[in-house]
Amino acid sequence: MLWDMLDQIDRKLLELLQSDASLTNAQLAERINTSVSQAGRRKLRLEQEGFITASRAQLDPERLGLSIEAFIELSLNWHDADSVEPLHTVLRDQPEIVEVWALTGQADYLLRVYCRDLKQLNRLVHDVLLRHKVVAKVESKIVMNQVKSGGALPIPR
Repeated sequence: MLWDMLDQIDRKLLELLQSDASLTNAQLAERINTSVSQAGRRKLRLEQEGFITASRAQLDPERLGLSIEAFIELSLNWHDADSVEPLHTVLRDQPEIVEVWALTGQADYLLRVYCRDLKQLNRLVHDVLLRHKVVAKVESKIVMNQVKSGGALPIPR
């Protein structure tokens, strides 16, 4: 497995960067007890090898006026590629939809969405999702409280 190639320093780097991707090479070097250049080289290698896939800022949805967070389950009438691909395009292009997972089980997809208000969520469900002939059922679940956020992946030892 690829993670078998990681030594303890690599694993510590991944843990540090998961919790704060803005750490400089100097800060990383201090925390893993290496030189700045070695910390930088290791970080670059982890990026090039695909262990680190992105670094981004996490924004506060409420400060952006997005007071409704919801998860939407989609169940489809049928699953052939010609019918599903146009739906995939809509799911990718709709700005309120920030994440989409294809699932096993009763629902075929799980969508994470952020909206300004219930009116915008209603428009998304009725005017965008239910308009697709491939969509059989839409079930939305509004988030009341987030108990855990931004959990880090467990780094195998």
